[in-house]
Amino acid sequence: MSAHDQLLVVIDPVARRSDGESVRIAKDVLCGGSEAKICLPEGPEEFARALARRGSRRPVVIGDDRALLRAVALLHRDRWLGDGALSHVPVGPAVELAHSLGVPRGAVAAARAVLDGVVRRLDLLVDESDGVVVGDVTIPAGRTPGGQVPGSLWSVCRTLVRGLVNPAPPPVSRPYRLRVEADGVLLADLDQETVALTVRTAHGRAEVTVQPRPPAEPVTAKALTVTVSGPDFRYRADTLITGPVRTRTWTLRAGAWGLTLP
Repeated sequence: MSAHDQLLVVIDPVARRSDGESVRIAKDVLCGGSEAKICLPEGPEEFARALARRGSRRPVVIGDDRALLRAVALLHRDRWLGDGALSHVPVGPAVELAHSLGVPRGAVAAARAVLDGVVRRLDLLVDESDGVVVGDVTIPAGRTPGGQVPGSLWSVCRTLVRGLVNPAPPPVSRPYRLRVEADGVLLADLDQETVALTVRTAHGRAEVTVQPRPPAEPVTAKALTVTVSGPDFRYRADTLITGPVRTRTWTLRAGAWGLTLP
């Protein structure tokens, strides 16, 4: 049996608590088609140790978007992503990012893709603090279901009940004063009001969209490096909210990581 067929299956604790049946199904499919070592970490530190001890085995993460992002960040820090490939079975309360990358829906289909799929090289945004983004960066940060992942089904129920009893007020969109540069070209400056900003990976370039206060039209550009600066601001990178910061630079690294897809 080749090293490619030897898997390290890391099952995130949130997935085990939120959907144990899908975890069991995925594990059965993977173990039936390969030699698989199963790891059941109880927290982020054990999760990191399991990946660090992968040896020649191909890492497979069963979990939600946050588990996928944690694995990408750890393997990037390990400088392994350039040569290796990650596999993922989405299970948990927030899995839309994984599906947007092309990972199939359903435990059986996703697990079969791990065994029979091919490695696709995907782009990555890397900031100056070595933080990684696989999808997009947005301002305002907003509140998304993936931004705060509850630890249990009970916490999900409590959150829903609180929302029904005391619904949160609609978010207020306030303008920002931001300086936005794409490969050194100025797209927006501090004397302008910016309503929204998006930076996303797009076929070997970072695609930048700046939405000024209407009636001004959006400004778009494609670049390898994007710098945003200004008064304290928060931003959402994939599902995680970061900040406040005063400046952040993202550099596009084309084909920087591999994901096994159908």
